[in-house]
Amino acid sequence: MKSKQLANVLIKVIGLYVCLSSIPGCVSGVLIALTQLGSPKSDTADMAMRMVAYSVGDVVQVVVGVILIIKSRELAEFWFKGDDE
Repeated sequence: MKSKQLANVLIKVIGLYVCLSSIPGCVSGVLIALTQLGSPKSDTADMAMRMVAYSVGDVVQVVVGVILIIKSRELAEFWFKGDDE
């Protein structure tokens, strides 16, 4: 297997890992925010907004993972442009 092909596969695996590792945080943040949003206490509203912020961070992580998966071939060619196996 050529080094560009190996790099392409490894970048895709890293992208999949990034996507899969952010799913639990995103789901739990959204669920906590939804369950606590109607509560009249200010502490729970603050916690809900904090969990929404964490969920946004996890969504950004999913986007980065998808970009890694989609652009893996271009990244591998960029990093190994001098490799002509």
